[in-house]
Amino acid sequence: MRIVVIMDGPETVNPETDTSFALMLAAQERGHRVWHCDSSQVELVDRRVCAWARPAAIHEQSDTPLLLGPTEHLDLTEVDVVLIRTDPPFDPDYRHLTLLLDYLVDSTLVVNSPRGLRDANEKLYSYRFADITPSTIVTSDADRLMAFSRHHGSAVLKPIEGHGGRGVMVLRPDDHNAASIIDTLTVRGRTPVIAQQFLENVSAGDKRILLLDGEPLGAIMRVPTEVDFRANLCVGGRSDAAELDEADRRIITRIAPSLRADGLVFVGIDVIDGYLTEINVTSPTGLRQLTALTGTRVDLDVIRWFENAVS
Repeated sequence: MRIVVIMDGPETVNPETDTSFALMLAAQERGHRVWHCDSSQVELVDRRVCAWARPAAIHEQSDTPLLLGPTEHLDLTEVDVVLIRTDPPFDPDYRHLTLLLDYLVDSTLVVNSPRGLRDANEKLYSYRFADITPSTIVTSDADRLMAFSRHHGSAVLKPIEGHGGRGVMVLRPDDHNAASIIDTLTVRGRTPVIAQQFLENVSAGDKRILLLDGEPLGAIMRVPTEVDFRANLCVGGRSDAAELDEADRRIITRIAPSLRADGLVFVGIDVIDGYLTEINVTSPTGLRQLTALTGTRVDLDVIRWFENAVS
């Protein structure tokens, strides 16, 4: 296959933790050709979606894990798979990328679906499944946010377009900084934020479950440090092996039909204490850690799925 991966620059790659790198490495091992480009290098020319892309050589044990060759102009209707792996936030540039890639729907496998990416905000998409999520509100009203926090004892506030734990804060009604936290995150009442019931068992870990076409690849437990309630790996959380339990399977069964309908093939869901808290669709992480902790090559499973889908 010919695979184009749209992602951030090669200087951002950490081979030990980078899921995009894992997918590219697995594709190379399966004998496929891989190209790299960023979102600014995708264009629409003569009604065809093209990209200024560079062939990639992937090396697991190297000071240059992602070595790129000379730039080529590729017609993306003639490649087999386009992977959208640009990191959030979902800003105007990201939206414009998805609008261009919409024109590939009838010719090329695009993962995840551009339309699905536009419709499935990573913080709000889980709110469609209110029966399996913590109590949640979305508002910019300070009084309502404070009342919600008092009702539940405490709440977690999240920017709607946030990622990697950035801007996520605990709101406690007895905290002297509470008003300032609300003021900061809502930009003085002009920007809505997500408030979720704070789940005390987050200290035991935030389970990241990777799904492929609605089926589980496996799970890791992201455990926060003693000085931070956030379990994101990028802010110091530790990854441990984890098994799926009955609550996890109930959540997966509940959301899988919607994921498939929206073309969200490769996603990572976050589960805390049996509740679905987020559905990550833009560039879900954890594949490298899952492979290391389980000793199974789930990255190759993803590539085999692409092969079957294309064939």
